[in-house]
Amino acid sequence: MAKAAVKSLYGIEATDEQIQLQKTRPEFEGNITLVVFPFVKPARKAPAQVAAEIGEELVKSDIVSKYNAVQGFLNLSIDDAFWINQLEAIDADEKYGNYVRYGNNGEQPLMMVEYSSPNTNKPLHLGHVRNNLLGYSIAKIQEANGWKVVKTNIVNDRGIHICKSMLAWLKFGNGETPETSGKKGDHLIGDYYVRFDKEYKAQVAELMATGMDEETAKKEAPLMKEAQEMLRKWEANDPEVRSLWAKMNQWVYAGFDETYKRMGVSFDKIYYESNTYLEGKSEVEKGLASGAFYRREDGSVWADLTKDGLDEKLLLRSDGTSVYMTQDIGTAKLRFRDYPIDKMVYVVGNEQEYHFKVLSILLDRLGFPFGKELVHFSYGMVELPNGKMKSREGTVVDADDLMDKMVEDAKEISKDKVNTLQGITEEETNEIARKVGLGALKYFILKVDPRKNMLFNPAESIDFNGNTGPFIQYTYARIQSVLRKADPRDHEISRSRDLEEKELTLIQRLTEYPAAVRTAGEDFSPAVICNYAYALACDFNSFYHDLSILNEKDGQKRALRLLLAKNVAKVLQSAMALLGIEMPDRM
Repeated sequence: MAKAAVKSLYGIEATDEQIQLQKTRPEFEGNITLVVFPFVKPARKAPAQVAAEIGEELVKSDIVSKYNAVQGFLNLSIDDAFWINQLEAIDADEKYGNYVRYGNNGEQPLMMVEYSSPNTNKPLHLGHVRNNLLGYSIAKIQEANGWKVVKTNIVNDRGIHICKSMLAWLKFGNGETPETSGKKGDHLIGDYYVRFDKEYKAQVAELMATGMDEETAKKEAPLMKEAQEMLRKWEANDPEVRSLWAKMNQWVYAGFDETYKRMGVSFDKIYYESNTYLEGKSEVEKGLASGAFYRREDGSVWADLTKDGLDEKLLLRSDGTSVYMTQDIGTAKLRFRDYPIDKMVYVVGNEQEYHFKVLSILLDRLGFPFGKELVHFSYGMVELPNGKMKSREGTVVDADDLMDKMVEDAKEISKDKVNTLQGITEEETNEIARKVGLGALKYFILKVDPRKNMLFNPAESIDFNGNTGPFIQYTYARIQSVLRKADPRDHEISRSRDLEEKELTLIQRLTEYPAAVRTAGEDFSPAVICNYAYALACDFNSFYHDLSILNEKDGQKRALRLLLAKNVAKVLQSAMALLGIEMPDRM
């Protein structure tokens, strides 16, 4: 409509970018504001005059009832019948907020999102929780934005850290297994990783007591030498080492799968470093032969990146063993071989920003056309009140323990509320607590700008008031209660009456959902969805407080408000699903 008005008045073919619409500021009358500055120069008139002329043209329609022009801003009052039509359109659209995107060849473009990337020497912890929740939510948001998404995981199942756990188990395990210990496999292996560090530090201290300096003591400690020898045997395919490695990794994978399922995240394709690192070594050898890399006197292979403003990067150690960069080169090669990827996104913490700058340069140097197009979604760390987590020292917040605590807290806090529900079973009570506890955890982590560090506070996250997951879940459950009590005959809506201010505000907020989804996709930010869901829940609660629904005597008003409530619930459920959060029907 605005495009047609501009063309009619000034002969201008306006683009989508030129039509800048925003919500009218509270101090001015109107619903929507059109910014007219893009048309001032071609119209050769003052901003206020252009705004007034466009306003006069728009009020000729049945949609715009009146306008007021403030300099280059045209505030438009939209007829209530239009908003009611918008509400009915939202109600009829089963996939509201989602749209299909097509690439240059007419096919749906493919985005691969990598997240999780665990090591098989320890269980998942709080840092992994933020990584997994961000990765899964980003994947869901991009699907809503029309991408075909492949969710992928690279499991770091080889390397010196894996050998440390293996060696500690051999020396101190006495054949302990998940079955004999009653522990999840990932927890069991994590205990031996901590045990290695404890014994290793004791050896270093003993060597230093003889007069050896700390750096030398760390290299000469017998445990470290044994772990390094085990890694060399692993890469040489020693059958005993490989058999032990396979057995212990299976314990860990079973533990990971249980944690992922409970967390509500999943993957379409899993890669293993043990399979990809050889591809990476092969590419490094090719780069060495072509002169892209060089070998030092000790036999190690390096990339000189000083011309790119970086330093030199180790690619193969002097004993021929690989580093993380080698594996990532191989993994990238295999992924682009396996899938027609249009965009590759790595969800990895901001401490790895340098790593991914280097990876992009090396892939480009090796001749891979996708090298420069890789996206590192860099997110901030989760901080604790008592400082950083250290897995070697066993001072991490375990993901399984955290989820247990959140669900238990939710059960305790919601006990009084749940007990007021008639006929609810213990199983239903536990299911509500599970949804609320995990919803609180997910929302608290995802509502923070992902690029910022965050302080995790479980007590704040579980609150039923304020900007929390439980507050939004409770709003949804409240609506479900209203809809269950409603008379199904309440359906006739009048377009001839004026909308109440709270009704209009709610409809306008509902129409903003697709824009929120689009912005969240462009910014790779689940926090945008959190902010939207919270605002919508606040608007509904204000509406619910001020206006009667079931007790409204006017049948047409009652029908409209029920339709409003139904679609608020629909959009809240859709938005929270993009965050991986389930919505309980009762709370």
